Amino acid sequence: MTVEHESGAIHTAWTPDGEVAPAPARVSEDAVIAACASVYDPEIPVNIYELGLIYAIEIEDDGRVHIEMSLTAPGCPSAQELPEQIRGAVLAVPGVTMCDVDVVWDPPWTPERMSEDARLAVNMF
Repeated sequence: MTVEHESGAIHTAWTPDGEVAPAPARVSEDAVIAACASVYDPEIPVNIYELGLIYAIEIEDDGRVHIEMSLTAPGCPSAQELPEQIRGAVLAVPGVTMCDVDVVWDPPWTPERMSEDARLAVNMF
């Protein structure tokens, strides 16, 4: 793998046997979404991705992932644990080197953000 540094210097990664190391695979957006979908709101039997709580997923070439999410309400009792659960789930995705999760309130979450499957699960159709 060849990496160009900001200074213009080029570095090559080598294995212990002296072979050129393969370039790391790009982190799959589908895998990050699946990781987010593995986290469920403790009060609603629907995962937070289907609830529409994930607003943005940004994946950098070096494996860093940034997620913007919201909560169903500012006073949500899971406000501390859900972002940490998302971070942990995403960090388990192959190739992810770092994960930042920011809770945002703009735009505010509304039930219209829910997927059709989520609406059916909570009888909101």
